[in-house]
Amino acid sequence: MLSPDALIVGFDRALRTVAGVVHAARPRPDAALTEGELDAEARAHAARLMRVNHCGEVCAQALYNGQALTAKNPQIVDALQQASKEETEHLAWCEKRIHALGGHTSLLNPLWYAGSFTLGAIAGAIGDKWNLGFLAETEHQVGAHLDKHLHELPANDEKSRAILEQMKTDEAQHADTAISLGGAELPAPIKSAMKQMSKVMTSTTYYL
Repeated sequence: MLSPDALIVGFDRALRTVAGVVHAARPRPDAALTEGELDAEARAHAARLMRVNHCGEVCAQALYNGQALTAKNPQIVDALQQASKEETEHLAWCEKRIHALGGHTSLLNPLWYAGSFTLGAIAGAIGDKWNLGFLAETEHQVGAHLDKHLHELPANDEKSRAILEQMKTDEAQHADTAISLGGAELPAPIKSAMKQMSKVMTSTTYYL
């Protein structure tokens, strides 16, 4: 049975994530880089790409919080909470970059958070090996998504590129951790459904 304290902590994390009240312990990957010259169209495109990445981190934060809430193995809970902590840093980095580019975070973040949290809680309740498998597959798909955006960023936007490169490194480590703890390979239909959901999120968040 879930404790009242766990529910309160989960609710507080949800509010902070959706409201953008997050902070990073590590320095921003782009802190030492100078701003490249971008015309209005390039800045708008970069801001939208970073908005999609920010929304992806909102979803990841929700997934991990939901999974940690219902997971049974303390070691797995610790791994999920560590991943969630690093995703919080990604949120902070992306949000600051979005604002620097003159953009805004997605208006749909509360909706995506609620849906992702529910999926995470279900995954955690099903069992640890599937919970970890879901985490690993999520990170693999996020890594592929980041690769795509690294190719789509304007050539002069080295600051956004540095952020996405560090995020990609962190996501790969999360996937490796999940597999090393016993994560199971998800069935192909579930992987396909996850990809389709991701496409809906990215296509709408780019504009909203």
